[in-house]
Amino acid sequence: MAEEPTSYIFGVRTTANREDQVMDFVSSNATKRKLAVYALVRPHGMRGYIFLEAKTKADAEAAVFNVPYARGILPNPITVKEIEHLIEQVKPDVDIRKNDIVEIISGPFKREKAKVMRIDKAKEEVVVLLLESAVPIPITVKLDSVKVIRRDEDEKPKEEEEEE
Repeated sequence: MAEEPTSYIFGVRTTANREDQVMDFVSSNATKRKLAVYALVRPHGMRGYIFLEAKTKADAEAAVFNVPYARGILPNPITVKEIEHLIEQVKPDVDIRKNDIVEIISGPFKREKAKVMRIDKAKEEVVVLLLESAVPIPITVKLDSVKVIRRDEDEKPKEEEEEE
């Protein structure tokens, strides 16, 4: 005979790009009302859904009730097996060093070339200076938004060599 699970995982539909706000509201709602909600997970790269672990579906529904941007709970509980590929994020070992020349591969500065000034591996961010801009302004981008294109640390950009 199968053992009855002590908690269930429910999918919560949200408005896209509002997942963090829904998590904050659900968390404070569950705390205030002393509901049996054990965990909230926002899967990396998945928009419009968060996952909630609760003792019963009633606890999950009560935690989500009247929460802005929450669109409801999926009808059936989800098994850990179904979502483990979403929540077990493996961090790739990124080899980026100070003074590397990188290309930004996503975001508003896509296809821009930049020089790495500082790397924050804990936050998975890198501070870069855009090479083709008139005024050098440091910008912070995610580590996975850049790719190394040149590693010669003593090499100057071509524009600077021509001016001298």
